[in-house]
Amino acid sequence: MQPFYTEQQTMLATTVREFAAEKLAPRADEVDTLEEFPIDQFRGLAELGLTGMTIPEEFGGSGGGYRDFMVVLEEVAAACGSTSTVLITHVSLGSQTINQAGSDEQRQRWLPSLASGQKIAAFALTEAGTGSDALALETSLTRAKSAEGKDEYILNGSKLFCTNGAVADVFSVFTNHDRAAGHRGVTAVVVEKGTPGFTVNPQHGKMGMKGCATAELVFDDCRIPVGNRLGEEGEGYRIALKILDSSRIMIAAQCLGLAKGALEAALSYAKQRETFGRVLATRQAIQFMLADMATELDAARLLTYRAAALYDEGLPHGKESAMAKLYASEAAGRIASKALQIHGGVGYFKPSVVERIYRDQRVTEIYEGTSEIQRLVISRALIGDI
Repeated sequence: MQPFYTEQQTMLATTVREFAAEKLAPRADEVDTLEEFPIDQFRGLAELGLTGMTIPEEFGGSGGGYRDFMVVLEEVAAACGSTSTVLITHVSLGSQTINQAGSDEQRQRWLPSLASGQKIAAFALTEAGTGSDALALETSLTRAKSAEGKDEYILNGSKLFCTNGAVADVFSVFTNHDRAAGHRGVTAVVVEKGTPGFTVNPQHGKMGMKGCATAELVFDDCRIPVGNRLGEEGEGYRIALKILDSSRIMIAAQCLGLAKGALEAALSYAKQRETFGRVLATRQAIQFMLADMATELDAARLLTYRAAALYDEGLPHGKESAMAKLYASEAAGRIASKALQIHGGVGYFKPSVVERIYRDQRVTEIYEGTSEIQRLVISRALIGDI
């Protein structure tokens, strides 16, 4: 384990690695092939207290910082990319939105069941016409009165590419209550599964990360209690950016795991595969590829650790989170590509581990801010106002 990890983090990594080897890795190809949400694995993660990581103990969580969660995600992603995406979405997106933006009453209402893994969380921001342009929300939120005269909201519109959406119980949804107000018109609300007017349509056919239950969410005159609003009206955009800033650290950690899984597979294959009477690992061309892969992985890990440490210390971390996500995602792509090259034709076909990692990795350069958006965040931080 890395020397900058504490003894507790090293023990945590060992525990998760053993669980991942026993429960996650053997079913990773099945989860991918069947596009099956790994509910058994999710429950196993919950039993280890991992679905409540970074959530305060007073609200049912197991606590821990982002450095701790980074350690967990690397081990989970090295075994199964889909399961790591499920965990990231549940913890650092869905649950953390409520933890950071909710009142004590809201946190007490929703977080204990999420932290225990009894319920599953999702984060709904993206729409058909948005993507990187998060201000272009068409999902509308208007005030109304219930039959009993209570204040409510009426929610209309739809969301796409909602990870965990097909199985989630609690959704953090970002809406537009005042288009003329720009980013000050965005408001966040919690929508629960089974709310009248709320329909979930599973989406299939993804290139990778096939087991994370992506869905379209449709809201048709969906009535939401005003008490489900997170923060004040108009604070949704600030909440979303804050959550994405911190969650990018966890995407970087996921990329470490994908890269680690690819490197370990390539190293193992290179030590066994013989060509012209010698194993591949004796060939200088292969040795140099492995050296480059290991160096990039360590560089990405250091950038990710720095961003996680800044977050844990309550210090500004936006630029560093973007750097970690940018570098780790693109480095994971290069490492996965080299791993597949080392495997040759064998790596190109299922059920090759590197074939699956190669596909799973690609979305890490897209979701939670494309590589281009990360470069925009970094350059703006460098240049400042001009």
